[in-house]
Amino acid sequence: MLARGALAVTSMVALAFLVPLALVTKQIAEDRALLDARQQAAAVVTALAVSSDPAVLSRAMAATADGPRQRLAVHLSSGVSLGASRAEMADVKLAADRGGSMTAPVADGLVYLQPAALDGGRNAVVEVFVPEADLSRGVATAWWSMGALAALLVAVSVALADRLGWRVVGATRQLARASRAVGSGDLTVRVHPAGPPDLVEVGEAFNAMADRLNAVIDAERERAADLSHRLRTPLTALRLDTDALPPGPESDRMRQAVEALDAEIDAIIAGARRTAAERAAEETDLVDVVADRLAFWAVLAEDHGRPWEVVGADEPVWLPVPRSDAIGAVDALIGNIFRHTPHGTAFRVTVTPDAMVVEDAGPGIADADAALQRGVSGGGSTGLGLDIVCQLARQAGGSVAVDHGDLGGARITVTLTSLAPTSPAPAHAAAIRFRRGQQA
Repeated sequence: MLARGALAVTSMVALAFLVPLALVTKQIAEDRALLDARQQAAAVVTALAVSSDPAVLSRAMAATADGPRQRLAVHLSSGVSLGASRAEMADVKLAADRGGSMTAPVADGLVYLQPAALDGGRNAVVEVFVPEADLSRGVATAWWSMGALAALLVAVSVALADRLGWRVVGATRQLARASRAVGSGDLTVRVHPAGPPDLVEVGEAFNAMADRLNAVIDAERERAADLSHRLRTPLTALRLDTDALPPGPESDRMRQAVEALDAEIDAIIAGARRTAAERAAEETDLVDVVADRLAFWAVLAEDHGRPWEVVGADEPVWLPVPRSDAIGAVDALIGNIFRHTPHGTAFRVTVTPDAMVVEDAGPGIADADAALQRGVSGGGSTGLGLDIVCQLARQAGGSVAVDHGDLGGARITVTLTSLAPTSPAPAHAAAIRFRRGQQA
């Protein structure tokens, strides 16, 4: 079985290399022939720069390698053609009008046409015939050589696979059984490294990986438990303080903020406990996320007197990222505006299938390159906000750019690679979308 697998694999690999190499070999032969034609044409173009007299041109053509072999011709602007011409006059005229070299197919090969500018606005076209034999010279020999070498390599690989098979099969089956057990959730399984040195190393690496998985999972659970405890204690105190406030709009707004913070903590803990496979398979509607987060930030924007608007966002924009990551990026972009610009500063959010753009009318960002570096901040913050945005862009196959926008302040452009919609937009999106501010 291993020998047959080696035969199949090495044959496919050989074909994968042979086919491109064969095409490259043929292309090299053609390029070599065309290069020679260009050199022949260049010699005649040089003569044309000195004189367009037919006698002088005839002597210049005779001095080339292709002239005596009746492969060279010169077409003057007067309509006179010198030498053996095989090109269609339409192709000659096209080369003269374009002012650039070109090739055209003819019987038994092709012609290389090189225009040359003369005094008085006149022009001429040098024609070099390249036979089919020159275009494929040495190709057949190279193909036979590569085919023989590929066959030899396949035979040697099959022989070696047959010799090593008996040592590999047992250790491979053991690794396969252990891998299936780990895949089904049994992280206690271990292997006894055996077989060739490489498989022994793989077995040891498998055991180390299983140990590391257990340690990482335990650490993540501990961190999630610590996060829940550490955040809910001050949150409880804050909730008690808000309950003690007298009834009114401000106390209602504080209670709403506490409830939103409580929901955010639940979302963070739930996201931290999701497996990597669950996160990798998740898709998120960016428009729905922007609508949801603007519904939250709009309340604070109203208090600060910040006018804002949304451009685009008419259709769902699906991204191959977890929803929590998209929320974090949107909050980082909008939160930076509230933290680093004065009250009353306007901002705008633009969402298209190709990009999300957030811009403001604030003082802007002095050093755009430094702003995109993790941990670097010019405003006294942690410097992690834009790094969170960069991580989202990388997950979505895009990038982040910082410059000055039309509003006069900073403009953050997050390019995206959106997915085709695989599910309908959430039913609640239309109800909460852009409840405050202005939608453009």
